Amino acid sequence: MAELKPYRGSYYLWKYVPSLPAAIIFLILFVAATAFHFWKLHRTKAWFCLAFSLGGLFEVIGYIGRAAAHTSTDSVIVYAIQNVFLLLGPTLFAASIYMTLGRITRSVHAEKHSLVRIDWLTKIFVMGDVVSFLVQGGASGLMATGNNVKLGSNIVVAGLVIQVIMFGLFIITSIVFEVRMRRSPPTEALDERINWTSRVRTLYAVSALILIRSIFRVVEYAAGNDGYPLTHEWMLYVFDAVLMIISMIIWGIWYPGMLPRLIVPDQEIVTEVVAGLEMKER
Repeated sequence: MAELKPYRGSYYLWKYVPSLPAAIIFLILFVAATAFHFWKLHRTKAWFCLAFSLGGLFEVIGYIGRAAAHTSTDSVIVYAIQNVFLLLGPTLFAASIYMTLGRITRSVHAEKHSLVRIDWLTKIFVMGDVVSFLVQGGASGLMATGNNVKLGSNIVVAGLVIQVIMFGLFIITSIVFEVRMRRSPPTEALDERINWTSRVRTLYAVSALILIRSIFRVVEYAAGNDGYPLTHEWMLYVFDAVLMIISMIIWGIWYPGMLPRLIVPDQEIVTEVVAGLEMKER
């Protein structure tokens, strides 16, 4: 029979006994989604999506940790594994999302419509993502020891706030790009293979889901160890697990893996393709 056991003296790592059925259900879902993403990655060779696949692997490891924690609530290693990997998985999702916008922009030769200079677009957002990753990763280790829990929690909040800010700026950048594209679309925007509107909407959807999850995590850690989010397990599954599996499903269905093949440096080739499509419509 699983029971809540103290890690050291009267200090408890958990405020509840983690649900084994819930952990197994989401473990299976993330294993299936991650396997599908690695298969898509293998087929398309779209290496900018590698971070997204690795993020799925992080989720898998995290839920293995939560399943193990059901009977090991006093294990700091198990607690640390699930804590670190579930915190950092979405950060890897974000890296692929940031890189995709630059590829969409180049595929339709719409560099002039980018709010941020295209050479810096991916670098700025990915660098912010890396900073968020390192801050959260370093802080989650402090929390697992039982010492410096408050400090670790505050640093995690700082890392999550960085992620929220970067996502907010990214969504604004994406919206500005779409508005400018609709006002003055380049010829390449007519290429049905690119379907830039659908790809941008995919970015919106996945970005919004991760943004909501990150805001929840900020509230969770800001409320502290005795706050409602950290003492009620259902909130983690509703505002993290469910949102992240939906993100993986959306990304898998509208996979941007073809984009690298559509970034053609010779604009005349793309123009000829588009012209051919227009002739067929007539």
